[in-house]
Amino acid sequence: MAIPDFQSLMRPVLATVADGTPLALSSLREQVASGFHLSDAELHERLPSGKQTVINNRIGWARTYLNKAGLLSIPAKGMVQITERGLEALSTGPERITVTWLKRYPEFASFHTARPADSSVSPQPSEPLEQATPDEQLTSAHQALTQSLADELLAQVRAASPGFFELLVVDLMIAMGYGGSRKEAGSATQATGDDGIDGIIKEDKLGLDVIYLQAKRWSNTVHRPEIDKFIGALTRQRARKGVFITTSDFSTGAREAALSLDIKVVLIDGIELARLMVENNLGCSVKQVYEIKHLDTDYFNED
Repeated sequence: MAIPDFQSLMRPVLATVADGTPLALSSLREQVASGFHLSDAELHERLPSGKQTVINNRIGWARTYLNKAGLLSIPAKGMVQITERGLEALSTGPERITVTWLKRYPEFASFHTARPADSSVSPQPSEPLEQATPDEQLTSAHQALTQSLADELLAQVRAASPGFFELLVVDLMIAMGYGGSRKEAGSATQATGDDGIDGIIKEDKLGLDVIYLQAKRWSNTVHRPEIDKFIGALTRQRARKGVFITTSDFSTGAREAALSLDIKVVLIDGIELARLMVENNLGCSVKQVYEIKHLDTDYFNED
């Protein structure tokens, strides 16, 4: 089955500690997770950060929200205990406890609707958004902003001149660690005189190997004949590595042509180009940085 969202975990978390005995958070996570009969892959699926499993993250947030609503208490470090309010919620509450339902408790409503003092807007989260933990909401928002930026970058690149695109390709290779200095890499924009190759750039700062480039600022799909022509040019140059970059995309035949070769040919389409530009801060800059901090349990270790 799919990993349950953190709201679906709230009632199971309460039920697991319904006997009133304090329970270690590690045991809580294990018992709640086992109740959903998740596969081994689901139990080990991690957040994009890689630092925590999805199920543990969601159980952790379920505990936090229940604690903020006064349904759970934390009697000692790493422990969880149900409260009288929590027992009442198990007895009279809904089968699926949600964020919306928890807002009946004033302290939780105050916690959940808190906004920075300088915020001019206070959007109310939709139900689908509330099904995600804050970590997942942050990841989703970051992915959406990154995708929007990539779309804008690709539109700008497609509207630029062919000459600018050639310079952009060189700047991207440099940003990724190829080509040596900007002055040395400038030779990459000089035509080689060989059909199918737009330029040559050093693979490393010492120039121990070179990469042959082909750049196409196209709107139409790149098909196999263009790749075959590029491969033929590489073969005539006895080159071993080539990069074909386009602002459009590649057909299935074009991608197949680049496979199973002694020559290493990398195809970068418009979507991949925009992604690499974002990753390497090319044509974009950092707008704002948020620091996400977590509890340092070692600091509170009195042993």
